[in-house]
Amino acid sequence: MENLDPKYSTILDNIKNTIQLSPELNKYLEEEEDEDYKILVQNYEGQIHDLYERVANENPLQLVALENYLLDEGFEGLYLPKVLGYSVLRGRVNPKYKYYRPQNHFRDVLNFIINSSNFEQIKQRVGQSVQIGFALSSDIWITNIIENVENKRVKTFLLSQKLLKYRDENIRRTGLVKYRKQFQSLNFQTAEFPVSVQDLKLEAGSLKDFLFYRANGNFDNTSLIPYIRAFLSNDAFYGEKSFLEVTVLIALYFPLSGEDKDILTRSLDTYRNSQENATEHFFTFLNKLWDHIGTIPPQNELMLSSVLSRNISDGISDYYNVIDLVHTKGYVHEDAINAVRDYYYKHEGLSLENENIRKTILGNLTIFLSNLTEAEYTEYFEINKVFTVYMDIFSNQKFNQSLKTLSMSYIKKLLKVFKDKRSKEYQDIKKFVTATFQDFGFMNSKQVAEIFKTRRKPRKA
Repeated sequence: MENLDPKYSTILDNIKNTIQLSPELNKYLEEEEDEDYKILVQNYEGQIHDLYERVANENPLQLVALENYLLDEGFEGLYLPKVLGYSVLRGRVNPKYKYYRPQNHFRDVLNFIINSSNFEQIKQRVGQSVQIGFALSSDIWITNIIENVENKRVKTFLLSQKLLKYRDENIRRTGLVKYRKQFQSLNFQTAEFPVSVQDLKLEAGSLKDFLFYRANGNFDNTSLIPYIRAFLSNDAFYGEKSFLEVTVLIALYFPLSGEDKDILTRSLDTYRNSQENATEHFFTFLNKLWDHIGTIPPQNELMLSSVLSRNISDGISDYYNVIDLVHTKGYVHEDAINAVRDYYYKHEGLSLENENIRKTILGNLTIFLSNLTEAEYTEYFEINKVFTVYMDIFSNQKFNQSLKTLSMSYIKKLLKVFKDKRSKEYQDIKKFVTATFQDFGFMNSKQVAEIFKTRRKPRKA
């Protein structure tokens, strides 16, 4: 965890002093009314949140330090309900929807809340967070927290948040999914960059999630570069598969230059040269990544390609020689098509290498069709010639099914715009789909006819 920068702590101190000198707090302390505390929340939590968002963007590794800074009675418990929620959602869960390891930050924030002089007001805003946090934690861990509570009122509250329904794995999953949606617009992700192999084993999963999150948002990642550099330079990591996975994510999504880019290349070179199964590990992870995110944009594949040395004779070099052609000349270019065909036929049909190259081509087609307007429908007719070529090369049912899904999505968009059955556009689309979808095996004649079938409106009584 990185320490909180003084420029942020100074702002927090100013907010705290303002709260303590405010007439709103004075009124609340005199009358102890819930409505008066709500006015405090309305007037001052926004200032804390604005700073939180700034730190989350500029220095996300300082978020836990910021949250700990708020564990001060001078803030009167403001913003702690959000902080508790963040601590609940940062924990990684296993396939049974239980935390992989105890969430100590969740415990620390919860302990501060239950010992706060404003507990009665704060508890009205944290019930669901405690319920989900307890649902994802072990019974022993929860018991240890509750047994240390002496206040009967507080203990009763905590016991009431341990819901029996969350013993059911499916209900836990549903509860977590719904809870996450409440925070999906908020930036609270952080991570620890490991400094030892043991740390790497513990933190790799969380670090990958964090890097992927940062890569896919409009964030300032400048503050991460020194940590990325130190991570890549740690030769103790070079024998770990998780090191390769984190490094591939960095290569795909974090543009490095100069010495940092050289360090990234050396790290990948060292792994490829020292690990017997480096190529298999590489393609296994890349395949999982495709499944996780759907599409890796061409510019990101080229970023990764640019830091992979070609003087190493392995399957990774062979693969990216083809990928470079696909993305620089274009997947419709004859040279790229021939390179894909030659590469594909050298490997088993269901090999990891072939699965990845199918996904690369499918990703390109997905990007093309998702950006194709209804007015450009004749270009859809043309791209189907490329469909035919790659369907013939791959002879893969899953690839064909994906093309069918893409095509149907676009055809439905067209039919929402071109509704006049007598129009040239409608007739062009109908003629093309009737012939092509049956040739491709996407649909039979009856299914095609159903797409263009006129739906009669029910008569009025």
